[in-house]
Amino acid sequence: MRIWWIEGMVTSEQFRASALRLPESEEKSHFGKPDFRVKNKIFAGFNDQGLAYVKLKPEQQEIVCASEKPVVRPISGGWGKQGWTEIDHLKADESMIESLLNMAWTNVAPKTLLKSHSPMERG
Repeated sequence: MRIWWIEGMVTSEQFRASALRLPESEEKSHFGKPDFRVKNKIFAGFNDQGLAYVKLKPEQQEIVCASEKPVVRPISGGWGKQGWTEIDHLKADESMIESLLNMAWTNVAPKTLLKSHSPMERG
C-alpha cells in the first residue's frame, strides 16, 4: 500500500505507517505515548511535544543532526547522549523518515532478525 506524502511534511500517521512496515515491528505505549518496537525494544515513537524520535548510535546522531538542522536534534539531557534523537516530522520528508526509521530499527533489532531481512525488505 502506498501512502501519499505531502512534500516536505510527514504526518504522525505516515510516520506510524512507515515504522510499522519494518519487519516484526509493533506499536505499544511508553509513558502514555505511542512507541514502535522490534522484539520489545523501542526504536521510535512520539514524545510529549508531539515530535517523533528514533534511537540512533551516537555517531549516527552526530552526523544526522549536523546535516539536517533544524529538523533533527538530540533529545535534551542524558537520553540524547545515548543517541535518542528528536525529529520534527512535519518538516521532514519521506526519504529522511524512511532512512531514520531504518537506522533505528537496525540499531535495536536482534542479529538473527537482521540476518533474515535484507535492507530492501526494511524499506
